[in-house]
Amino acid sequence: MASTRSIARLLNHVSQHSATCPCHTTHHAASTPAALSQLRRYATPVDNKEYAFEVAASNLRFGSNVTSEVGYDLSNMKARKVGVFTDVNLASLHPMKATLASLDVQPDLPFEVMALPAGEPTEESWASAIEWARTHDFSHFLAVGGGSVIDTAKAANLFTVFKEAQLMDFVNAPVGKGLPVTQPLRPLIAIPTTAGTGSETTGAAIFDVTSRSFKTGIANRALKPVLGIVDTQNTATCPREVHISAGLDVLFHSLESYTAIPYTKRTRPSNPILRPAYQGSNPVADVFSFWALQTTVKYLPRVAKNTDDDEARRQMLLAASFAGIGFGNAGVHLCHGMSYPISGLNKKGPKYKHPGYLNPQPIIPHGISVAITGPAVFQFTAPSSPDRHRQVLAVFNNTSPSDPSITRIPDSEIGAHVYDTIARFLDGLGVPRGLKALGYTTADIPMLVEGTIPQRRVLDLAPGIGDVVDEDGREHLTKMLEQSLEY
Repeated sequence: MASTRSIARLLNHVSQHSATCPCHTTHHAASTPAALSQLRRYATPVDNKEYAFEVAASNLRFGSNVTSEVGYDLSNMKARKVGVFTDVNLASLHPMKATLASLDVQPDLPFEVMALPAGEPTEESWASAIEWARTHDFSHFLAVGGGSVIDTAKAANLFTVFKEAQLMDFVNAPVGKGLPVTQPLRPLIAIPTTAGTGSETTGAAIFDVTSRSFKTGIANRALKPVLGIVDTQNTATCPREVHISAGLDVLFHSLESYTAIPYTKRTRPSNPILRPAYQGSNPVADVFSFWALQTTVKYLPRVAKNTDDDEARRQMLLAASFAGIGFGNAGVHLCHGMSYPISGLNKKGPKYKHPGYLNPQPIIPHGISVAITGPAVFQFTAPSSPDRHRQVLAVFNNTSPSDPSITRIPDSEIGAHVYDTIARFLDGLGVPRGLKALGYTTADIPMLVEGTIPQRRVLDLAPGIGDVVDEDGREHLTKMLEQSLEY
């Protein structure tokens, strides 16, 4: 669990970075630099701009060996029949063995297991899982695995309830129709086995649209699990490369959600049901995202150095869930938007296969595809909020934003410093040094841009793109991808 010092830091951050309420705050408190910065960032919107944000997250249970409780949970929920999702690599490992043992001891708890193919989900694998789930008409769902497994279970749940719907009906516009989810889904419990996606806390589900060579997804609060069971024993068997890639996803979830455009810059929805899950940065998401950032910068290098470091693995699991709460309510932006074609085009183009992954197909793991543009992205976003990027720089340098080494950097140079700092951090983890190391060339940049443009769900949250009228970001995306070819 988080240490007393970590909890104290979090509470201190809440006091410094939460939204100021005029009815419960003294003039002195509202005049502190941190409070004034928050007031400016989340100023009262005008015209048709958003004036509210919502907070949604799954219930979480965190501890050692809590997987053994899932049978009781489903029995307590009066489950009629449970659809259990895992993958072929996990089927014989401890997390799944513990899950099955817990289910088996419960009388009158029928369940069926689907072991998904290794690798990240595709429209084909989702279609297969959806058909299987519809055939069995499960009352409850259980996912044991990484984000790929949990996201597939979310989709199976959604399309079990909406039996006549087509896959693209709920996929984010403009790739799909982006229809609202108008009925409650069936209860889903998620047991993550990687410290990465935070999918146990969110309503997001991502898959590879192989026909278009990029990833996209469905983001709706209705998809979030009713319970995330975060068992500190369940990442013990992860290979080092999986720990690193999953941890990079945590890192950029927190960085992107903390630097996303403020929710007050989004257009106000005509109906609350249309308010997106990804709303832009807001005072609640900020707290979770910033804590996850601090924790990941501290503990991911420790996990990379020694995967038997129990404290570091526990902290990374907690950071993954915290980052999930952060980005699940604020959203991610450019790194994720560009990662979708970087991963998707790999199967037809470079066919890069990352070491440490068991699936036989070419794969750029999600965390690697997200991280590869990170230095260039945060150099680009820095001018939008120099203070926030100064805070980010301080975290990576293990110092305070008020440290002279940070304060003396002019606002105009913060981006360059952030670029260098993130690049050094990635290099220390052995991340491939740019797109060229994955097999991409300058000639591939236009295709990567074309695959990124449809990702409006995340691009519209990017400072410098999402807050500029009639700006699709093509020129900026091209430049960032060119800067990401090599460090």
